[in-house]
Amino acid sequence: MKTRISSIWLFLFFLTGCKQTPAEVANISNNREKSPNIILILTDDQGYADLGAFGAKDFETPHIDQMAKEGALLTQYYAPQAVCSASRAGILTGCYPNRIGIHNAFMPEAKKGLNPAELTIAEMLKPLGYATAIYGKWHLGDAPEFLPNQHGFDDYFGIPYSNDMWPLHPQQGPVFNFKALPLLENGQVLDTLTDQSQLTTQLTQRAVSFITDKKDQPFFLYVAHPQPHVPLYVSEKFKGKSKNGLYGDVIMELDWSVGEILKALKDNGLEEDTLVIFTSDNGPWLAYGNHAGSAAPLREGKGTAWEGGQREPFIVKYPRLIPPETVVEVPVMGIDMLPTVAALTGGKLPKHPIDGKNVLDVLSGNSQESPQEAYFFYYRVNELFGVRYGDWKMYFPHRYRTMAGQPQGADGLPGQYAFIDIQEIELYHLPTDEAERTNVAQFHPEVVNKIQSLAADMRLRLGDALTGQMGTETRALGILK
Repeated sequence: MKTRISSIWLFLFFLTGCKQTPAEVANISNNREKSPNIILILTDDQGYADLGAFGAKDFETPHIDQMAKEGALLTQYYAPQAVCSASRAGILTGCYPNRIGIHNAFMPEAKKGLNPAELTIAEMLKPLGYATAIYGKWHLGDAPEFLPNQHGFDDYFGIPYSNDMWPLHPQQGPVFNFKALPLLENGQVLDTLTDQSQLTTQLTQRAVSFITDKKDQPFFLYVAHPQPHVPLYVSEKFKGKSKNGLYGDVIMELDWSVGEILKALKDNGLEEDTLVIFTSDNGPWLAYGNHAGSAAPLREGKGTAWEGGQREPFIVKYPRLIPPETVVEVPVMGIDMLPTVAALTGGKLPKHPIDGKNVLDVLSGNSQESPQEAYFFYYRVNELFGVRYGDWKMYFPHRYRTMAGQPQGADGLPGQYAFIDIQEIELYHLPTDEAERTNVAQFHPEVVNKIQSLAADMRLRLGDALTGQMGTETRALGILK
């Protein structure tokens, strides 16, 4: 782990006459005249290797890379699940998606969504005087009862579900007969999109305006870009700019968007007072070949519990707490975001159980110990596929999809997945085998037994369709009658 003490830390040390713990520093931040702003920038289907700071080739991401130099880069951050609706629900509520009944991606007009009884980050911050906004993809229910304005967001502009759920996408329209993709503002349809090339720019402009308008009060801004989920769209200002085709162009425009948001903070004197997070909801949709990203050197991608499906790029900047050039190698998960924001802002956690932990000490580089004993990876229909425990990752027998050895898709059309059945428990030591190629279960029976015990406990609480176990702590999904 590499950290460097920043000038603000030195200032705080001298101000108080002794070294401050991260919790004490957070309290100092909370007691300032203005509470810290929170910005969450979430992309869609972006792979682990799709940023310059994470090894990207043939396209540049200078603004996000600079953000990493000025803050912390997390090498082992995990999305809550390897599919979009479930992942987003986990990030906003601090819960494993299975706990709150979300196992997959919602289809349009599904008459279900995130239960209004769940507490989101936005709802947690509202009583503290925060202005709240989401610009981009929601995908937690498209009925009026489930839209962002019902979950603590003052302002909403964007699309209600994935950008491929429309008639003009050849792999979706003829199958599902979706209507035109609606562009919404606070529940009202502004337009129906037949061309998404300006959407990244529009979301960025909204974000910048929100920052400027709300500069005198604390705010929570959630920028949920629909890109680089297929179909890919980019504006003329970035078309043909990368050496990696359309996908690289799209990533470069997303990087521009981050740069515009960071510039707005600086122009409004908010740079020191704002925690900014950049990450993605799940790994790359590998079936789409040159229209998909890369999780290299990790195994597989979106839709699987392998590292490439859920380990994502994650960069966070907050000068008041996080020293520049911090590299965090401790596992952190999207479910940790809500309790971490609560610790930073003084927000009140919900009375019902959540699964995330406060990771401020980890993000600051002040701790190399995860507050989580284990991370459980679920994918769809409540099936427990695998468990991350310390340096170990273990998989239970299950079926997964792969593009390995399959013809790749190209130019917006997908290739065909093959399916593989894992027949027995597989164990991988991630520090020496992050690509998960060598099963060492037979050599570490004590680790296997420990993870089996952890999994059995979680099955009792959250269930597991693979074993037929019903959970005792799950809560109801929002469903319209």
